[in-house]
Amino acid sequence: MSLAWTITRRYLFAKKSHHLINVISWISVLGVAVGTFGLVVVLSVFNGFGNLVMEMYNSFDPDIKIQTVSGRSFEPTDKIIQSLENHPGIAAITFVKEDNALLRYMDRQYVVTLKGVSNSFFKTSEIKDKLLEGDPLLESGDVNFMIPGAQIAYSMGIRPNDLLNQVNIFMPQRGIDPGVVMLDPSDAFIQRSMVASGIFSVQQDFDAKYVLVPLRFMYDLSGNNKQISAFEIKLKNDDDSKKVMAQLQNVLGNDFTVKDRLMQHDFLFKVIGAEKIAVYIILGFILMIAAFNLFGTLTMLILDKRDDLQTLYHMGADLKLAQRIFLLEGLVISVGGAFVGMTMGAILCGLQQYFGLVKIGGGEGFVVEAYPVDMQLGDFMIVMGIVMVIGWLAASYTSKNIVRRISDQRLATE
Repeated sequence: MSLAWTITRRYLFAKKSHHLINVISWISVLGVAVGTFGLVVVLSVFNGFGNLVMEMYNSFDPDIKIQTVSGRSFEPTDKIIQSLENHPGIAAITFVKEDNALLRYMDRQYVVTLKGVSNSFFKTSEIKDKLLEGDPLLESGDVNFMIPGAQIAYSMGIRPNDLLNQVNIFMPQRGIDPGVVMLDPSDAFIQRSMVASGIFSVQQDFDAKYVLVPLRFMYDLSGNNKQISAFEIKLKNDDDSKKVMAQLQNVLGNDFTVKDRLMQHDFLFKVIGAEKIAVYIILGFILMIAAFNLFGTLTMLILDKRDDLQTLYHMGADLKLAQRIFLLEGLVISVGGAFVGMTMGAILCGLQQYFGLVKIGGGEGFVVEAYPVDMQLGDFMIVMGIVMVIGWLAASYTSKNIVRRISDQRLATE
């Protein structure tokens, strides 16, 4: 292998008998470098957008969410509450009760999902950091407040702390006599009024759907029904998520589902994962096209060094040594191009990450002004693996076939 590597290094950097072969060799390196550069940059930007989406969802979603398997709500028994409160890995627990309602503000209406939360909600979520206006306030003594999503608030014109024009909330009454409804349709709804203390903005799906209200207010709207929709849990250590989930599932049994943040939006993150695989496949094909240059480069190099091969044969070298030389040649070109491409990609991504060089066109409506990037070591290792596999296949096929043909021609002439 030492002899093969010495000859390989000389063939790569030494001047060839035809200048065109030098040019084609460096074009092969450049082709692999450009393909690798593109793969690194696209994957890093893809990771950046993925992290941005997760960050937006995570600011509203808890670390762990517990729901019942059957039905929309359940009774939080003392046994369940005690097991959660005594768990050493749990920092805070929020009781959540959700239901649909109609909002009316002045002359505008909007169907929303009321999310009633207990006082610990601001400990289990990061919603405080997502307020556009107002204060993170849901209760003050006996007075209740709401915090609507941005799209709801702007569509209806809701202003925080507007004491003169309160928001009217209508929720259907359960089990009411149809005859009573026919006499007075307004009796079909429970009506309450409330002032908005703030407006939050997390992500369009949340901003256009949810209105945060106190849990006691939801109990009042439901006729003092103390059933809840879910427990939302804040962990002391995010790294313990899997372990705590398994422990809670074991305690609660099969009647409940215990989900971490990824599982709460399972379909979304499956789509993101599938898109990333598609990026690997598409750009992998681009690298394969770049590898075709390697076929031509090695073929011309082998033909250029035909006389050298004859000399090696007469000195006692076998066919495998010649094949190994040009196999190493192909791998050096592939790995060298990959290293250059990854280096340039890392430099560009680093500059983008710290200085935001490339802006998103018409960025006023976007969450971020510049394309987000996130370089991950795993991506670099996968990219290098792809390049090495493609380079090895191309170099192995070319070196075996061309060298064997030259060897057969030599034997035929002797």
